[in-house]
Amino acid sequence: MFTVLFTYIFGVIIGYRPDGGTAGVIAAVAPVIAFGLSLPWVWAAVALLVRDPATVSSLGLAVLLPPTFASDIFVQPRTMPGWLQAFVKVNPISHVADAARDPMNNTGGAGVIWSFVAILAITLVVAPLTLHLYSKRT
Repeated sequence: MFTVLFTYIFGVIIGYRPDGGTAGVIAAVAPVIAFGLSLPWVWAAVALLVRDPATVSSLGLAVLLPPTFASDIFVQPRTMPGWLQAFVKVNPISHVADAARDPMNNTGGAGVIWSFVAILAITLVVAPLTLHLYSKRT
């Protein structure tokens, strides 16, 4: 929560004024935290398969960085080539970013729904797999 508060305060200092007010900023935190809580299931499953911490860490960067840069976090999709725009439209990181922007900017939209669909899908698919891998290990 310290990071969220720091980011909000710094944004206000440099001139960002959320149209959604404080309630919109608080609502924007929910999909980001939920997405952050769904990802450990993936890395736990990878760790149970690989068993080398350095490899798991390297895989984490190799897997997360490309879709992060191929999202609408840093660049507007309309400035991207068509094939990349198609990927951005289905990228869960883009949906989570949109779900965080919408309540802060008071714009509404389907970003919230799609981000929670992605979060739920990741958790419902990977959590049972991780638990199965863990039960086989012990």
